[in-house]
Amino acid sequence: MDKRIALITGATSGIGEATARLLASDNFELILCGRRKERLDALKVELSEHTEVTTLSFDVRDYEAVKSALALLPTRWKKIDVLINNAGNAHGLDPIHTGSVEDWDAMIDINVKGLLYVSREVIPGMTERKAGHVINIGSIAGKEIYTNGNVYCASKFAVDALTRGMRMDLNPFGIKVTSINPGLVETEFSVVRFKGDTTRAASIYKGIEPLRGEDIAEIIRYVLAAPKHVVLADITVFPTAQGAATLVNRA
Repeated sequence: MDKRIALITGATSGIGEATARLLASDNFELILCGRRKERLDALKVELSEHTEVTTLSFDVRDYEAVKSALALLPTRWKKIDVLINNAGNAHGLDPIHTGSVEDWDAMIDINVKGLLYVSREVIPGMTERKAGHVINIGSIAGKEIYTNGNVYCASKFAVDALTRGMRMDLNPFGIKVTSINPGLVETEFSVVRFKGDTTRAASIYKGIEPLRGEDIAEIIRYVLAAPKHVVLADITVFPTAQGAATLVNRA
């Protein structure tokens, strides 16, 4: 049986990196994408001991860069079986009347437009072959609004809507579409949100055992192992200490 090819965006840290490591041991060949080329190169060296790996360094916000990078893939790498839209970000935690326009642009451009740009270049190959699986990494913020989450929540609600729309549009082609929506996952997420303030970032996870990137990677593995006639369409996952977006037991 031929190995399946998985393309992972945001592969240089957190959920993307953990997923790359897990799928490398699961008979997948990998296209790893991210902005930090040095991290991609290091991960390629590590994982090439287990499987074939190629890397693409681009910013998902730049459609021309996305298009050019994917167009330059050698023919054998263009048969992408699994697309994992993992690249995403949160910037700031401000009320709407004092929010930063630059932060708003960054969240909408990466979380929404970046997902669309990569999907637009990958999915037509899946529809042509009438096979494939798209996994969009959403967030509990795409299911529940929380105070000062305004634009970030809006961007993740958009991911939820796009995922549902994809599932409907791609249904005639037999393509699976899955949304995975985590609660508190300890990655670089909060450090980015709080502009490098590691103390404030650490406080988000204080008093609980949060999810790890590896936990979400295991869910992705489970989703991809489902029989052909089964799709896990919409998954919400919390750490045990979390009951809702803003309900966390820190006892």
